[in-house]
Amino acid sequence: MSTAEQGCSLAVFEDKRLICEEYWVDKQTHSKRLTVMVENLLDNRAGFGLSKIDGFIAARGPGSFTGLRIGISVVKGLAYVMSKPDAGVSSLDGIAFRFSSASVPVCVMMDARRNEVYCAVYHFERGNLVSKSDEVVCSPKQAVLSAGENALFVGSGSKAYQELILNLTNQKAVFSCETMDYVSAAALARPAVFNNNFFSNSKNKLEPSYIRKSDAELQFVEKTSILT
Repeated sequence: MSTAEQGCSLAVFEDKRLICEEYWVDKQTHSKRLTVMVENLLDNRAGFGLSKIDGFIAARGPGSFTGLRIGISVVKGLAYVMSKPDAGVSSLDGIAFRFSSASVPVCVMMDARRNEVYCAVYHFERGNLVSKSDEVVCSPKQAVLSAGENALFVGSGSKAYQELILNLTNQKAVFSCETMDYVSAAALARPAVFNNNFFSNSKNKLEPSYIRKSDAELQFVEKTSILT
């Protein structure tokens, strides 16, 4: 499950096989549509109920602070009620793994507002992840410099700053189709599908990873600085 951005993505796997996936974006908040999506996906598409689910995975961030809290809370609640394990995967991974066949660096850029992006650069070889840079929040220019000219730029941030990226890379940058820029629940599940010890690994604990402070925290710091 991903609620990292405006759109919501859900997917169900069975024996390493994708059964169904759903993506929904509208003006409603995740809190109003998420439970309806879960019920519809299981009952009407997968054809089985929650009792058949062995584990739950959610995007842990970065992304929308409110969206992440909603998604993580729902997954933790479902896992607790069903006595099943839960785990978290980076939102950036949920985009990057959609391009695991790329032969050039994959620069994932999620729009973080305030002229910044959440970013990480991935290198794949024959579909396998070879390396990944640290996840950071930075200016679009810094993201491009970290990836280099000959890279594939993906994610909502790559579209928001496409003209800038093209100028910085001498028109060499390659972009994904817009329909591939969202955090995919199916891509989030990939690490678990190919790792039997995924849920027991403490590195995959489902805890929010915001990378930067919330607007409220930043405003509080600014006000405190002015007062002192």
